[in-house]
Amino acid sequence: MVVLRVASLLVLSIWVGGLAVLGFVVAPLVFSTLEAQDPAGGRALAGLVFGAVFARFQDYAWGLGGLLILLLGARALLGPRPRRLGWRLWTIVGMLALSLYAAFVLTPRIDRIRRDTAGSVSALPDTDPRKQEFGRLHGLSNVFMLVTLVGGVGLLWIETTDTH
Repeated sequence: MVVLRVASLLVLSIWVGGLAVLGFVVAPLVFSTLEAQDPAGGRALAGLVFGAVFARFQDYAWGLGGLLILLLGARALLGPRPRRLGWRLWTIVGMLALSLYAAFVLTPRIDRIRRDTAGSVSALPDTDPRKQEFGRLHGLSNVFMLVTLVGGVGLLWIETTDTH
């Protein structure tokens, strides 16, 4: 049982830690570096680079989420049932749902705006509906990532305080 619990903590830590590093370290670094190198097109390139990195991470995150569900299920079947099991499972499902929605609904819409815009979206006037829609979708995507991160931190807290 201890092995399953440690595995759960490890899987959850990789997922949550990866999100935190991407959001608070990698994204700002990629954007500041590429914008400094090319003030005119660096922001658009940074968006493409970070988008590719984040898309790759999402593949791993979905696998980690699925593995976490399996580990919790195994712990419930083999030993004392983890406290707040239902809450934990629904939190993981919610985290996965937000991630999947962002990847398969929001990101394609953001990419379509980028593709259909001659030049950079940031160069469009603030009153342009494409720029406004891009900002709204990007903001929603960021909120989804933050909510997923907060859910993961909550799960880590529950996991580390659970005595089962």
